[in-house]
Amino acid sequence: MRIYADRAPVAARQLLMDLLVLAWVYLAVRAAWWLHDLVLKLAIPGQKLEGAGNGMADSLSDVGDKVDRVPVVGDELTTPFDKTAAAARSIAEAGRDQQGFVDDLAMALAIGSLIFPIGLVLFVWLPRRWRWMRRAAAARDLRAAPAGRDLLALRALANQPLRTLNRIDPDVVNAWRNGDDATVRELAALELRSLGLRGR
Repeated sequence: MRIYADRAPVAARQLLMDLLVLAWVYLAVRAAWWLHDLVLKLAIPGQKLEGAGNGMADSLSDVGDKVDRVPVVGDELTTPFDKTAAAARSIAEAGRDQQGFVDDLAMALAIGSLIFPIGLVLFVWLPRRWRWMRRAAAARDLRAAPAGRDLLALRALANQPLRTLNRIDPDVVNAWRNGDDATVRELAALELRSLGLRGR
C-alpha cells in the first residue's frame, strides 16, 4: 500500500497536507505545553505559603525545644509554641494543597486544549487519508487485473461529473454497455486520474 499518489501534482499536494498536519500537531502540543507552564505559575503563592509555614513551624519548634529546658515552667511554656507550630504546619499544608490543585488544573487545561486540534487530525484528516490509501490500493489492483478496467470504467460512470463524462462520448453509457474499448479505457483512466494514479 503506497502512501502517495503516482501523479506528481497530487503527490505534492498530499505531501504538503501531511506536513501541514504535522506542523498543526506540533504547534498544538507546544501551545498546550505553554498553557500548562503558564497555569503552573499560579502555584507560586502556594509554594511561598508552604515555605513560610514550614519555616515558621521549624522556628517555633526550635524555640519550644529551648523553652522546654527551662526548669519547672518549661512544660507549660512550650504549649503555646507547639500550638502555633501546628498552625504554621496547617498553613504549609494549605500551600501544598493549592499547588496540587494548580498542578491538576494545568494538566487538565493542557489536555483539554489538545482535544480539538488532535480530534481534527484523528477524526477528519486521518480517516480521509486512510480511505484514499485503501481506494488507491484497490484501484491499482484493478488496474492490473484483466477485467479491472471494466470495473474502473463503471466506477467512473457512477462517480465522475456528467460534464466530464460527456466529453468522452455524448452517449457514454451506451458506448460502455457495448464494450467500446476506447471508451472503457478512457473511463478507467479518468477514475484512476481522479485518485492521482497513472492510467497504465
